[in-house]
Amino acid sequence: MTKIVWQQGELIEVMIANLSDTGDGVGRADERVVFVPDTVPGDRAIVRLVHVKPKYAHGKLQQLLSPSPHRIRPSCIVADKCGGCQWQHINYDYQLVAKQNKVIQALERIGGFVQPPIDPVLAAPSALNYRNKSTYPLGTSATGQIQAGYYQKGSHQLINLNQCPVQDARLNPLLAEVKQDIQQRGWEIYDEQRHLGQIRHLGLRIGRHTGEMLLTLVVNNWNLSGIETQAQEWLKRYPQLVGVSLNRNSDRTNVIFGSETRCIAGVPHLRENFAGLEFQVRPDTFFQVYTETAEALLQVIQSELNLQGHELLVDAYCGIGTLTLPLAKKVRIATGLEVQPAAVEQAILNAQRNGIDNVTFQVGAVEKLLTKMGIIPEVVILDPPRKGCDRTVIDTLRQLKPYRIVYVSCKVATLARDLKLLCEDGQYTITRVQPADFFPQTAHVEAAAFLVLSHLDKDTKSFKKN
Repeated sequence: MTKIVWQQGELIEVMIANLSDTGDGVGRADERVVFVPDTVPGDRAIVRLVHVKPKYAHGKLQQLLSPSPHRIRPSCIVADKCGGCQWQHINYDYQLVAKQNKVIQALERIGGFVQPPIDPVLAAPSALNYRNKSTYPLGTSATGQIQAGYYQKGSHQLINLNQCPVQDARLNPLLAEVKQDIQQRGWEIYDEQRHLGQIRHLGLRIGRHTGEMLLTLVVNNWNLSGIETQAQEWLKRYPQLVGVSLNRNSDRTNVIFGSETRCIAGVPHLRENFAGLEFQVRPDTFFQVYTETAEALLQVIQSELNLQGHELLVDAYCGIGTLTLPLAKKVRIATGLEVQPAAVEQAILNAQRNGIDNVTFQVGAVEKLLTKMGIIPEVVILDPPRKGCDRTVIDTLRQLKPYRIVYVSCKVATLARDLKLLCEDGQYTITRVQPADFFPQTAHVEAAAFLVLSHLDKDTKSFKKN
């Protein structure tokens, strides 16, 4: 039988059956796979082929012949263009199902685990108006108007926004109005092609529980004429705005923040209540973008560990102590490890602010600090960046043999890879994996995996559950 040759630009009919790791719909036609953004399993569609390979193709939705029962109308009028969200056209219940499947497939295919114990996804309290931080690239329209928004899917074309349905709604007035102030000031928008101009990004941040806000402009250099006056005007206009800062990034890069931030007016941080503690959060601090879901996942971790107060706990990749400090209140001694000195400085201040004196923080690469601690922790928390743990970290943990490991991950592919290494030769056993939805309307999923040292008596205090 002669195989049909696909041509770029050709129209084909596709039945969407699944979702890819990146969130695109996946269908089959002529025994080949087709990836189609903006589609949902159950959609029957006419698709235009835009990128053709021998065994698969990428397509663009041309016409919806019959919609999936999981398809809904997006909340945002530019959802079909804006690259900020991927799944506004998918009902929330099915988003949760898809995210659980993503975790299952990663642990089975990459990790090699058979029927891993993966719970249903911890649902977000709200699928909209949740982001406590948004950072918008700035641009200029053909008519010279200042724009802020996200890039169009698959392009570098800026989609201008005056509000965003996934960010905290209290930030929307700033998004709409600050652009006008930049326009009136005559500040030049940065041109990344020519490496000229001043303002690169607009950063907005809010304490979900306190309502305090920060406004940050990412600039090419510090010479922004009139910024002190404008910053004071912003503080007067927005009662909840507590600080205005500049962050300098003069590199040719797509990294948003540079290494130096200066407070221009107000204070350099906002206050946020998290898990019963008060934290200081700066413009460039890493803090989970969905505060309430992060608190809910922390509750799961606390319940699963059932800490008795005698444990030695190490929190690797601890950041500003978001997990370290609440857990420190339930153990004998806690130690946080973090490579960023500024984050450790904030963690120490947050510990002092909350009167927590059984915790210490160390600056340095986790793979180096773990071997120098001089203690064998009973519990280790891992919360690495998307690239996962350095192999040295895995090897060191297998040598130290902590009783319990909790691995919190923002990328399930690297989670599965690292869990496979930790569980090699049966040294550790996965008792539970709890996915959590920190990013509704996107394909991203967070997950906490709980591991026990396999040869230990499961009836000891370290393993008891509520």
